[in-house]
Amino acid sequence: MNIGQALNLRGESDSYERQEAMWLLEHILELNSLELKMRQMQILTQEQEQQYLDGLMRLSKGEPLAYITGSQPFWSLDLNVTPDTLVPRPDTEILIETVLSLDLPEHCSMVDLGTGTGAIALSLAKERPYWKILATDIYFPTLEVAQSNAKKHALNQVKFLCSAWFEAIPSQKFDLIVSNPPYIDANDEHMLNLGTEPRRALVADKHGLADLEQIIGQAVLWLNTHGWIAVEHGYDQGQAVCQLLMDHNFAKVQTCKDYGGNDRISLGQWLADT
Repeated sequence: MNIGQALNLRGESDSYERQEAMWLLEHILELNSLELKMRQMQILTQEQEQQYLDGLMRLSKGEPLAYITGSQPFWSLDLNVTPDTLVPRPDTEILIETVLSLDLPEHCSMVDLGTGTGAIALSLAKERPYWKILATDIYFPTLEVAQSNAKKHALNQVKFLCSAWFEAIPSQKFDLIVSNPPYIDANDEHMLNLGTEPRRALVADKHGLADLEQIIGQAVLWLNTHGWIAVEHGYDQGQAVCQLLMDHNFAKVQTCKDYGGNDRISLGQWLADT
């Protein structure tokens, strides 16, 4: 089987399925997209062919490509990904853009709650090398993936802690709290398409708002005056999350939309001493 024949096994030309097949082959053959197009007649070895067919089978069962290749691009980083982590989504980059636009100290202290692959914490560390960053996750195997990504990109200023939200953090205050917590309702129809990713990182009680309520409710105890909190949430939760922020006396409350035009990030500033 040559490269051209292999690509024809999945999806129509210009379809997303065909694009996934290309990415899979690029990974297996260690070629870039241009090289792949220029080598359509190159014959796959038996091992490469079997690896490719196995990958196509896993894709057909709904497994994310990132679990098959073991990595996912996010912001300016290539992140290790395992079934112990969610696959970082492009929409989460809106949180990075939003935070980078805030008026924060040069040596900002921040915590990323529920860091997963470390996508948010490490992307911000890459852009702001003088920030003091703590990243937490409740599940130690997930935290190990984040630590491997920090080592991979030499982002040694990021520290990691196994913690359920704020629970295990030593007493201190931050200039910034960020989080992409579970926010999907267990009965949401989108769960049907997320069967292979860890449910614990996706689903929350109270129609997806339970963890957001806890994080926002406790945030005032952990923020310096003029500190910010920014959280990711569901496309239909912007109004509810903004109300939570206002109920806890945050100022400058606002919601930012993702690349699809959906409410995705809400944030607020703490102006009072606690």
